[in-house]
Amino acid sequence: MIRFLQSGNRAVKFILSAFLLLICVSMVWYLVPGLNGSDTTNASGVVATVGGESIHTDEVTKLANNLLKQQNIPEQYRSFMVPQAIRAASQQLIQEAELRYEAGRLGLTVSDQELRDELRNGQVGPVLFPGGQWIGQEKYVALLADNGTSVEDFEQQMKMRLLDRKLLGTIEAAVDATPAEVEKVYKEQNTKVKFDYAILKQEDVANTIKPTDSELKAFFVSHAANYQNSIPEKRQIRYFVIPDATLQSKVTVTPDEVQKYYNEHQEQYRTPEGIKTRHILVATPKPGPEGKVDPKAVEAARTKAQNLLKQLRAGADFAELAKKNSDDPGSAAKGGELDFMPKGGFVAEYEKAAYGQSNGQISEPVQTEFGFHIIQTQDKRAAGVQPLADLKNQIETGIRAQNVSGMLQQIVNDAQSTAKTKGLAAAAAKYNAPMLQSNPITTKDALPGIGPSRELTQGVFSATQDAGAQAVRVTTGTVIFEVTKIEPARTPPLDEIRDKVTTDFKSDQAGKLLQQKVQELADRAHTEHDLRKAAKEVGATVATSEPVTRASTINGIGSMTGPASVAFTLKPGEISGPISLPAAGMVLTITERQDPSPTDPQFAKDKDHLRDQIISGKRDQAIGLFISNLETRLEKEGKKKINKTEMDKLTKIGT
Repeated sequence: MIRFLQSGNRAVKFILSAFLLLICVSMVWYLVPGLNGSDTTNASGVVATVGGESIHTDEVTKLANNLLKQQNIPEQYRSFMVPQAIRAASQQLIQEAELRYEAGRLGLTVSDQELRDELRNGQVGPVLFPGGQWIGQEKYVALLADNGTSVEDFEQQMKMRLLDRKLLGTIEAAVDATPAEVEKVYKEQNTKVKFDYAILKQEDVANTIKPTDSELKAFFVSHAANYQNSIPEKRQIRYFVIPDATLQSKVTVTPDEVQKYYNEHQEQYRTPEGIKTRHILVATPKPGPEGKVDPKAVEAARTKAQNLLKQLRAGADFAELAKKNSDDPGSAAKGGELDFMPKGGFVAEYEKAAYGQSNGQISEPVQTEFGFHIIQTQDKRAAGVQPLADLKNQIETGIRAQNVSGMLQQIVNDAQSTAKTKGLAAAAAKYNAPMLQSNPITTKDALPGIGPSRELTQGVFSATQDAGAQAVRVTTGTVIFEVTKIEPARTPPLDEIRDKVTTDFKSDQAGKLLQQKVQELADRAHTEHDLRKAAKEVGATVATSEPVTRASTINGIGSMTGPASVAFTLKPGEISGPISLPAAGMVLTITERQDPSPTDPQFAKDKDHLRDQIISGKRDQAIGLFISNLETRLEKEGKKKINKTEMDKLTKIGT
């Protein structure tokens, strides 16, 4: 087996775990067709087979879990996302198997030497070979184990990734962009137009609509379903509040309790040895294809670092120099400041220099794989346990909260028991709390003395009228309540909601009328060859744009890549047809057009970037088409089979 890898520090583990996840979730996402193979396998625990290779249930569920973790889905919502994650994981694993099958059919393989080259020079190269030096098999194994995988599995995944790259690379290599295509895209992106535009807003059209009683009655009847139970359920409650502040004042925490808690939880207060620094980084270039670094560029970086150090020695402000000169984007904006880092968190050269000087001292330029660092040591922290004096308030607050919670539970139990035997008023009096009676409330209303509380309204509207005293925690305390009256949801008569029905009628009619008026505006403008005159006749508002490109956005119109993009197809003097906008309609006429020329100096600067942009899009399309055709062919040949029974069983998990 190949033998590589390094470092047990947290930064390296983070980089590697992120890369492992990348391998796991980004193999093939060019095309996501439905899982609709016509045949199925019947083997239990097998989701699909591709060319004789089985894709097992445990593989799918493992990848689905990784996908959910990547999205940071909260635990309480995860069950709702499981079916979607299962389908995505199944599709990915099936597509990977299809590519493996096709690569094998074409005789493509990945050698151990190719894997070695990838691990040394690819994305994980800086992690596995810091400074160009391999870090040892023992650390390699340990680091992979920390990230939940083995050497064999990791290297197999890497080989599969390289195999995919080989196969898809043969497709990408055939893609190119012609000079004509580059010129066309340049013109599309840089053409500018200036135009007059007349807009009619749906809101203004609605204000002109005056419905009659008969029209409202007919609309109310035809849209009866919209008003079914439109008056929501309302409830009245009696309640009193036990404020948390009242309990806080009754709870005391003794020094002995604080000391006992500290003694029993010292492990959680243990801090590792660490250091706080700030630095200015002057980056050096990365090795080229042959693994060599331009020595002149390295010397230029060294010279710049020395000059910055001279400025610091002469009294320059460290933070300002870092902001203007540091090549570390994460810390430059903060004046070079880095967070407190446990020992082992920095690369070896940086750490040696930082720990080797006193607080406040500034180092000579220190060379690492990233470049030259000017390091100022700000504070060092020895390993140990935080002293009780630093934690006293924190521990006391935690104990107090725990004691308040226990006392509160006793009070709630007692209050509910008293209310059950003697009534809610007696329970309120026992705790010197005023008894309150609410008006009929909906789920959106707030209660006096409490304010908005989703938890309380959920409790109120889930309790029955004979449920007795209930308790609900709110922001400031605990509410003890009883439901005294329930008014069910009902369908109101027209007269009770006439205003709402009128608004709905206007909105419904305005959309249709707007289309008619915008069409009339366009017809008049074309007939009269005068947009402004036509706009005045139909009551539209006219405005003039600045010269804009497709990347522009205009207030009231939106992005010029949207419906208004028709402007770029017109010549000066031409008038558009009706253009639909959100809650509005528009007609425009071009007053000025600026077409860029391929002789423009800017075209010479942009054409390489544009060519890359076109090729990237074409490659995605070519790969998507290849995968689609491959799937179709494998299905026709009977080499791809989906076990619908197993898939259905998997996607029901959590639903």
